[in-house]
Amino acid sequence: MAITLTNQEIQKLIPHRYPMLLVDRIIECDDQQRIVGIKNISVNEPFFQGHFPGTPIMPGVLQLEAMVQVGGILHCRKTGAHGILPLFMGVDNARFRKMITPGDQMRIEVEILNTRGSVIRAHGQVLVDGQLASEADLLFMLTDQKV
Repeated sequence: MAITLTNQEIQKLIPHRYPMLLVDRIIECDDQQRIVGIKNISVNEPFFQGHFPGTPIMPGVLQLEAMVQVGGILHCRKTGAHGILPLFMGVDNARFRKMITPGDQMRIEVEILNTRGSVIRAHGQVLVDGQLASEADLLFMLTDQKV
């Protein structure tokens, strides 16, 4: 059964808040290996003030952060842990193929490849209008530190 989550439910699982919460809702989640989140990109995003004036482009590092947040939500659902602190540990094979600009909707797909203790290896990708915008292999961990 596919699970969906609202923004309020997401905020119960991970500690991120505006402007660093980079997922608006979860539209698919199998609570085991795969999850899909949505982020609507507005011209009012604070990073557009400097990246870049006149040509607003979402920074690649924030696309990676969105993937990790979505992966963290899946891990929280899988383990039943809530409000724990997720930490980004590494990224491999990152590729940025399409600019993300105001008005776009990011479809953030993450699949957990393996888990060893609190360390998670996952593959994430961001699609805009069905086209691959970015992808990466991610390494992150969820600490037992409550926030």
